[in-house]
Amino acid sequence: MDSLKSLHTFSLHARCRRIINIESSRELISTIRALINEGDDTKYLMLGEGSNTVFIDDYPQLVLLNRIKGILVNENKSEYLLTVGAGENWHRLVEFCIQRNIGGFENLALIPGTVGASPIQNIGAYGVEIERFIDKVEFLDTESLTLCSFNKEQCNFGYRDSIFKQQAHNQRIITRVFYRLPKVYKLETSYGSLLHLVLPSAEKVFNEVIAIRKSKLPDPAKLGNAGSFFKNPVIDNNHLNRLLNIHNDMPSFRVNEHQVKIPAAWLIDKLGFRGKKIGNIACHENQALVLVNMGEGEGKDLLTLARQIRDSVYKTFDIELDNEVRLIGKHGLVTL
Repeated sequence: MDSLKSLHTFSLHARCRRIINIESSRELISTIRALINEGDDTKYLMLGEGSNTVFIDDYPQLVLLNRIKGILVNENKSEYLLTVGAGENWHRLVEFCIQRNIGGFENLALIPGTVGASPIQNIGAYGVEIERFIDKVEFLDTESLTLCSFNKEQCNFGYRDSIFKQQAHNQRIITRVFYRLPKVYKLETSYGSLLHLVLPSAEKVFNEVIAIRKSKLPDPAKLGNAGSFFKNPVIDNNHLNRLLNIHNDMPSFRVNEHQVKIPAAWLIDKLGFRGKKIGNIACHENQALVLVNMGEGEGKDLLTLARQIRDSVYKTFDIELDNEVRLIGKHGLVTL
């Protein structure tokens, strides 16, 4: 059994049957073909950098590490066209672009994980979601063992959601992502301290976002975590008005004319969970949306704390919280 502790940022003790590094599309196809030939009951899990996956127990199957690399930049008169391997580190790609005066990704700096995870989660921060820049996504169809692609519309993007997140287990494995970044665009500086930037530029936004994230979020290398544990819930206007009659300080952000987004951290903090511990799992004292491993945390305690938070938020606010992180147990995905 191979240890998974260093392969997911929550750093819980967990093991799997075997870990296999995948460094090219061809290697991915040959590996999946070999597994299929071994028998229909052969199970495996595809993993990037483990920043959005928590192993709450041993996973007694194979784990394939996506290490498909490469960054190719082309351009036309109005756009930069990027082709990027799914195993590239996301933040390093943002740095790569900033160093070459290619803007667009700056609001998404320091988001952990790989490029391949960016369309799965439709990653977003400070007013920007990655779907804005995606041209198409290449993936391996594991039934036909052929490389296919979806354009932006076919990806069915939603809030922290996409067709790749909705699909059946291992149905499509992302191998490359194609981005279009316009050479002329309007910087997004409407969130938080970005509002106060003087003569903002892509580099200034990049640096400010890094500073904000470092001040708010614990470093997984020092304190095990998977970033935001829950999604920010979306509710309709009637629901919001009912809640404001009781909680007149509740913040909200407009999604469309009928819906608003409520900061999950505010809901959790309002209920007094910040700093609460179960075993060695805690709700972070500075950021209520982040659950952390204080050292030797256990999966069962993580589930208990997460479920307590979810149930309390529903009881008090009639709002259902969904976990943003992927929880993996003995038999695969675990739901709260």
